[in-house]
Amino acid sequence: MSPHTSPEHLIPHRVREERMRRGLTLDQLAAQAGVSRAMISKIERGESSPTAVLLSRIGDAMGLSMSALMREPRSAPTAIQRVQEQQQWTDPATGYTRRLLSPPRDAAEVEIVAVELPPGQTVSFAASATLHSDDQILLLEGQLTLTSGATVYELQPGDCARVSTHEEQSFGNSGAAAARYLVIKRHFR
Repeated sequence: MSPHTSPEHLIPHRVREERMRRGLTLDQLAAQAGVSRAMISKIERGESSPTAVLLSRIGDAMGLSMSALMREPRSAPTAIQRVQEQQQWTDPATGYTRRLLSPPRDAAEVEIVAVELPPGQTVSFAASATLHSDDQILLLEGQLTLTSGATVYELQPGDCARVSTHEEQSFGNSGAAAARYLVIKRHFR
């Protein structure tokens, strides 16, 4: 993967490209995402790296997943995604690392994302207004407190929980080691 195709390089360009493709001003996107105009401008100029929460809110406001903002647009569908080609991005605020495992396909397909959440960190995502998916969370290592709406799941390795983006989700790691888990998303249009 070249430096120009890394998520850190792609995200600013993708946010700006998708905002302009939708005919949104900075003010309009800011209002829809609940993020300041100045922050979106800094992200688009590559002066600030968004957190996972901000990236999720910006994507949701445009009807895009975080993965769509981390990958080249209109990537040609492929049957295999080699490990060296998988996009990996780290949240600058929490160290939450997200790696896209699935080969590029239609957005309505199943998507698999590997996540590593450092000890003592929590990442929370608002209920999605535009993106709807049925997600399964499979904990591989560590411990994970998964909150979906009002339901709390204490996951141990091998446990798998089903959640929906219709509800707020929170992923917390109170353990001493990183929590490694897979998110298997089935998107709905």
